[in-house]
Amino acid sequence: MISRHITRTLAIIVAIFILISCTAAGFYFGLNYVLSQNDRFEKLAQQISDSTDGEAIHAGTPGAVEMIIPRAADTQQIADLLVKKKIIKNPFMFTLLSKFNGFDGAYQAGTHFVTRTMSYDEIMYILTTRPNAVRVTIPEGLTYKEIKEKLRAGGLNFDESLLDGMVRNPRLFLDYEFVTEIEKNDGRIWQLQGYLFPDTYEFDVNADEETILRTFLNNMNSKLTEDNYLKASRNGMTMDQVMTLAAIIQNECSDIEEMRTVSSVFHNRLNATGWTLSSCATVNYLLKEDGDEGKLWLSNADIYRYQSNPYNTYLFDGLPPGPICSPGTYAIMAALYPLESEYMFFSAKGDGTNVFAVTQEQHEANIALYQSLYETGQTLPSETEPSETDDETDEG
Repeated sequence: MISRHITRTLAIIVAIFILISCTAAGFYFGLNYVLSQNDRFEKLAQQISDSTDGEAIHAGTPGAVEMIIPRAADTQQIADLLVKKKIIKNPFMFTLLSKFNGFDGAYQAGTHFVTRTMSYDEIMYILTTRPNAVRVTIPEGLTYKEIKEKLRAGGLNFDESLLDGMVRNPRLFLDYEFVTEIEKNDGRIWQLQGYLFPDTYEFDVNADEETILRTFLNNMNSKLTEDNYLKASRNGMTMDQVMTLAAIIQNECSDIEEMRTVSSVFHNRLNATGWTLSSCATVNYLLKEDGDEGKLWLSNADIYRYQSNPYNTYLFDGLPPGPICSPGTYAIMAALYPLESEYMFFSAKGDGTNVFAVTQEQHEANIALYQSLYETGQTLPSETEPSETDDETDEG
């Protein structure tokens, strides 16, 4: 008969053996899991690298399911969303594996696409990559309404009424210095118009309205330096006034080489007694807002159509209530650093450039000449050099 001591010893040995075997098996299977996981991740990474849009799974992938991760969502919330979408069945296992894989806190807010045939760790990997995005280019000189059209055409899904509300009343964005300087002038509907900086952007297709606007405003904030604010102050202007003038310059001048000269005309008029800016761009803005086409040369009828609107710089003194478009860097710098000149007028030549003049007589002669040439499809002979000017009835 085996003694109790020997029985206890054998039991301990067996227990140790089982423990070692389980540990070895766990190590073996865990190592294989990690190695196979790495292989799967490498394949996914290669798919992303090889794809034209930088996405392994996209809306057109067979069986793709859209997964939108809210901002600041934690792993448990993400697991619950995955269950709701019927992508996974066990949220506890997802959260456990997420910690094991080190994915907690690495998930990217935004729109992703996964399939129900993917493993949990593959789903986790996809959700930590860059969200599904669209690229949208916003040219210089667009109004807020035109920017909205570009965003919609680019594939963004947003609530237009919410976006409009934030642009009308930008109280959410008072952490930007330039927003705190925006003047609430009569007739100014779109408070943030002019501050949606023109550039090429990547947006999540389901980005919320605040994120969309902050993407623009962050870019704008990076463009306005302390030196810009200092120069504006030295010019006796707020940054909002600079942006308002820059927007006019942007729409008056397609040739960046002329922008500082155009700016000099407006600065000269602003500093002179009894002069208005008389900018065609501001009346054209009103025409576009009404759904009409802008004009190269305005008529008196066009001007007096908006005789009670403060954006009409022929009939109202000083700057309009706010920017009429989103100006680019060159226009902003031109507004801050005008060329020194005696010019008080400029007129469109019909080829995208302007001719400038000091006197009313020179200006009227320029208008007559270039309007006639434009209407007959001619160009000015190279040996002829007119004085230099904006648009027909246009004095600015």
